[in-house]
Amino acid sequence: MKKINNDKIISDNPKSLLSESIKTIRTNLVFANLNKKMQVILITSPTSGDGKSFISANLAAAYSEEDKKVLLIDCDLRRGRQHHIFDIINSATGGYSNLIYNYKSKDNTFEKKIRDYILKTSYKNLYVLPTGPTPPNPVELLASNNNKELIKKLKKMFDIIILDCPPAVGLSDSIILSKLSDANVVVITSHRTRSELLEQTIKNFEQVGSQITGVVINNVNIKKNSYYGYYTKDYYSENR
Repeated sequence: MKKINNDKIISDNPKSLLSESIKTIRTNLVFANLNKKMQVILITSPTSGDGKSFISANLAAAYSEEDKKVLLIDCDLRRGRQHHIFDIINSATGGYSNLIYNYKSKDNTFEKKIRDYILKTSYKNLYVLPTGPTPPNPVELLASNNNKELIKKLKKMFDIIILDCPPAVGLSDSIILSKLSDANVVVITSHRTRSELLEQTIKNFEQVGSQITGVVINNVNIKKNSYYGYYTKDYYSENR
């Protein structure tokens, strides 16, 4: 019997309500950005345990089904788990942290070297850049010019880039990376995430001139609704 990986719903249970909800998120993101090119999508949550990595992994897989070349970057340099979800090696000499550190934008041959850091998954068109080793200064590394230039280079290599980021309350990693993204999605948990934490997340993004594109509500009662809800920022501004 095939072993089911509960984190990879899109592949292991493609006809499920969960899979359809993930695809609905993908569709809603398109409609939320009709007048703007949307290539880099940031996923975060107010706190840990809301399922942001689950959403990131399955949303990346959903985009790859559209025959787009997709890169999923595990930007949670402290507690990344995409290498566990996709069962790939998170090398001590590879990964996102090492790639940022070693990146040389003026080296025309470095695109070939980048491919040594990026790992192919079992999905057609889907690649993962795992975290690599935890650096002593995650925030400084993510805010570095090296990282900005690296993302520019990766945008030329992939159609869609998903950034699986750390929680946005208490850490500034996601806020820093929002300056490099085209869409920012917050994952919260139904009946668990306190409204003030969502408000603080929105405020943190707005303070640096970034906006929340939409909110995914995880663990909605499937007997009453779909497993995931998706709302644009306007929904929350009208109902605060």
